[in-house]
Amino acid sequence: MDYIKQKLSLVPNKPGCYQMKNKDGVIIYVGKAKKLKNRLSSYFRGTHTGKTARLVSEIVDFEYVVVGSEKESLILENNLIKQYDPKYNILLRDDKSYPYIELTDEEIPRLKIVRTLTKKTSSKLYGPYPNVTAARSTVNLLNRIYPLRKCNTMGKKPCLYYHIGQCLGYCTHNVESSKIDEMKKDIITFLKGDYSLIIKKIEEDMYEQSSKLNFEKAKELKDLRDYITVTLSKQKVEIRDNTDIDVIGYFVDKDYLSIQIFFIREGKIIERHSKIIPLIDDIDEQLISYIIDIYENKFILPKELLVPEILDSDLLSNYLGVSVKVPIKGEKKKLIDMACSNASITLENEFEMLERDDNRTYIANQELKNILGMDKLYRIELFDNSHLFGTYSVSGMVVFKDGKKSKNDYRKFKIKIDTNDEYSMMREVIYRRYFRVLKDNLERPDLLIVDGGIGQINIAKEIIDSLNLDIKVVGLRKNDRHATEALVTSDNKEIEIDKKSNLFFLLERMQDEVHNFTISYHKQIRSKGSLESVLDNVEGIGNKRKLELIKKYKTINKIKSLTKEELSSILPLNVAENLIEFLKNY
Repeated sequence: MDYIKQKLSLVPNKPGCYQMKNKDGVIIYVGKAKKLKNRLSSYFRGTHTGKTARLVSEIVDFEYVVVGSEKESLILENNLIKQYDPKYNILLRDDKSYPYIELTDEEIPRLKIVRTLTKKTSSKLYGPYPNVTAARSTVNLLNRIYPLRKCNTMGKKPCLYYHIGQCLGYCTHNVESSKIDEMKKDIITFLKGDYSLIIKKIEEDMYEQSSKLNFEKAKELKDLRDYITVTLSKQKVEIRDNTDIDVIGYFVDKDYLSIQIFFIREGKIIERHSKIIPLIDDIDEQLISYIIDIYENKFILPKELLVPEILDSDLLSNYLGVSVKVPIKGEKKKLIDMACSNASITLENEFEMLERDDNRTYIANQELKNILGMDKLYRIELFDNSHLFGTYSVSGMVVFKDGKKSKNDYRKFKIKIDTNDEYSMMREVIYRRYFRVLKDNLERPDLLIVDGGIGQINIAKEIIDSLNLDIKVVGLRKNDRHATEALVTSDNKEIEIDKKSNLFFLLERMQDEVHNFTISYHKQIRSKGSLESVLDNVEGIGNKRKLELIKKYKTINKIKSLTKEELSSILPLNVAENLIEFLKNY
């Protein structure tokens, strides 16, 4: 602490960035400050709680860079966070991906769901939507009303959508460009929040169907109109400004920062976004960092941002390149107040569960560290394998940091040589992963967990040792019901886990995550395999029989529906049995 005090005495009170380091010299937090000395000193005086206390307990050193302006410090901070990916900065990010609706800029346009684009596009984007279900519902609604093109690449003949009236058959019919332009205009009007044109169109069709005594179709159209009127048109507020505006509000309590963002399009609130993150820095610094993160990685920037007075609007405007305003009165000030009020309500409603889950995860991670006699435990990497009788062999790796999923770090491995030898698969994937870690100087885990007993552990340990890496290796043993039962260490020691403990639930969650991730990838790989490649793996089926099966039955699902007697027209009974048995697990 004397070393820290001496170093603090030399820090100037100028704008800049600072990096906090742990005992291993690893940067665990990057921040910026208008006055470096004041900000750095605040970490080492007084009593801290929550995540700030955990951060401070790990700090053994710090570095700083003095810059000429706040904008320079903001740019530097952002670059340093991207470069070092510090553990405590990760806590402050938003890990969700937000869907937008894209009206493609093609001669014959399509409507589709996309995530935030990282590159400029000439297509029109609308959103963000709170979840992909809401976006899909809107796209499905518009596709029912407007027969746009549905296929990615146009075929040589009309598809099902043409026959059910949801496509004009652009592949074989000439459609006037004026008709396409009219549909585009209506869709854009709808996506901007004006539903009147579509409601009018639906009502005209509804009355026409009713006059033709087609009451079922009229009822379907009425339900569609009611859905739009009740669900989509319901708004909390309208403003006279038709500019695309995002409104940012916040609330702080109990060492947590609650953030609320309203997305206003054509004068109406179309969606909102909320996030609660631990408070480990000054409120304004943390808010600015969060805003920059989501608009660089998640959201499309609007024409205007409304922010509370705690924030430096000029700094944000210069950095983001959009108009940023701090309203002090009128309807826009009321929007800020409403966003802040909603941030307060969200934090109040979610705080207890958030704090309980956070504490349980932290306690479980600490318990695992202590059981294994480790100095620190931050990053855990877990592996699982999957194959189908030695075919379509894959492995999956998931990552947990401080007991929480880090999905950006997940990795998939397609095993190069198909085999049903679990040990060979483990040897290949562990070597590939950690040779890459060494080669590219990637972040190394503190703990490696394999799904299996001492055999898999020994294989993993052998590879880790051969690469001269200091990574602890353990396995998870399951019981007869395939449930997590014990930790197995590299010296074949079994550590029983209390099934009511936080640690047990954490390990179970980790094991389920890596298993589901790997199985999902396995199914994805299998789905890409053709019927021909499947039949190649069945004993007794050569080229002649394979061609007969493909010619007669066409698909895997068709063959799966057959009995061995039905297959016997092509295959001997014993080979038919082999095929049926093989497809049971496919």
